[in-house]
Amino acid sequence: AFSLLSSFSSASCAYVLIVTAVYWVSEAVPLGAAALIPAFLYPLFGVMKSSEVAAEYFKNTTLLLMGVICVAASVEKWNLHKRIALRMVMMAGAKPGMFMAQGFRSVLTPRAAQILVLSPQLSEPDLSTKYRYQSRHDHMVCKCLSLSISYAATIGGLTTIIGTSTSLIFLEHFNNHYPNAEVVNFGTWFLFSFPISLIMLVLTWFWMHWLFLGCNFKETCSVSKKKKTKREEMSEKRIQEEYKKLGNVSYPEMVTGFLFILMTLLWFTREPGFVPGWSSFFEKKGYRTDATVSVFLGFLLFLIPAKKPCFGKREKGKARASPDINALDPIITWKDFQKTMPWEIVVLVGGGYALAAGCKTSGLSTWIGRQMLSLSSLPYWAVTLLACILVSLVTEFVSNPATITIFLPILCSMSETLLINPLYTLIPVTMCISFAVMLPVGNPPNAIVFSYGHCQIKDMVKAGLGVNLIGLAVVMVAINTWGIRLFQLNTFPEWAAVSNITSQI
Repeated sequence: AFSLLSSFSSASCAYVLIVTAVYWVSEAVPLGAAALIPAFLYPLFGVMKSSEVAAEYFKNTTLLLMGVICVAASVEKWNLHKRIALRMVMMAGAKPGMFMAQGFRSVLTPRAAQILVLSPQLSEPDLSTKYRYQSRHDHMVCKCLSLSISYAATIGGLTTIIGTSTSLIFLEHFNNHYPNAEVVNFGTWFLFSFPISLIMLVLTWFWMHWLFLGCNFKETCSVSKKKKTKREEMSEKRIQEEYKKLGNVSYPEMVTGFLFILMTLLWFTREPGFVPGWSSFFEKKGYRTDATVSVFLGFLLFLIPAKKPCFGKREKGKARASPDINALDPIITWKDFQKTMPWEIVVLVGGGYALAAGCKTSGLSTWIGRQMLSLSSLPYWAVTLLACILVSLVTEFVSNPATITIFLPILCSMSETLLINPLYTLIPVTMCISFAVMLPVGNPPNAIVFSYGHCQIKDMVKAGLGVNLIGLAVVMVAINTWGIRLFQLNTFPEWAAVSNITSQI
């Protein structure tokens, strides 16, 4: 009777998983709405209690995202992102530095917001009508720059655990599935992914230059040019005018920038790994996470006034400030936060956790893992490579959050069955899912860049295929070199063995 009940529960869970996946892939309803399917089907089929399913929709990562979005809302409200973008374009111009700068800006800020800031600088109305495509070379430059800022944003987003929604989903699923594994945090992820991003930025720049502009790397990288073209002079003048309109750095910008840097430092130093972090100063361990830092600093933005306190003294030089700001107005309001907060992603991520919990409770994940025993004859690196290739193909047509949400429970079960360290598979797959750069539907930066009309689908496919191959090669080399040493991937960890035993009971 127990076996029959277990098989019915697994079949019901599989049905819910398939129905949810179909709605995600077809997008017949919004992704967030489709993520609510487990909330009512699991209780109806007896897979999980309604209270248990509801608890899966709000996790530690949700708080982490909310804190980060508070800072992002402040950055956007006070145009700090625009100031940084224009300043970097003024410093780097059209040289490789612009590509590298865009990549580094993506470390902690939303990719789509960056593309929206930088893309207009590449397609100003007065430049795109009178001087648009005077030659084939100009057209190729527009294609190269448009796609490059999209790829640089994607690559730069890999550097931190909060850089993409994909890595956030991975982090929460991993911590939820393996609660005893204190391995992945902001610091360890950065140590692993920063060299990957750096190498990929360099190789991708060479690939894009060769594809659209040929092999004249020396001329492009030359700091001193004989004479600037009329278009370059007009572009520089336009960018300088836009920067001057921003005025002096305002008090809210300084506060936001300070909290932004402080948040990064606290993340890095919480548990750096090679030395004790600030969390070791507290008696109880495991109580403080990256979400603790982001929520605390995000809360301060609701508390600190937008106008600089004078303390009875008048300022001689006044920084730029809006005249309609009240003395007691905070740097951000709840409306500012609401406009920026991606609630659909929160519900989507919660739906993924609910699906994973149902797979584990019903025994479906164990059954899937047993079907993977046929892969035991392959070397571990080949298993990981096949998984990366599979998700790279799927994610070009299905959204990144939906792809990783579907594959994470399957890959966890497969790794446990084959006695592979789960991180050896999960980390490369998480990164490869972010390389959805071949089609406009792959991710928001692709769609935004495509909308400017400089690139056709065939251009994105050709360029994106090369970026995909570069990313796959670099990630596989990384996970088999410094990744093994950093995460101890050459052994099957005890925390994975405990989870495997628990799921089989």
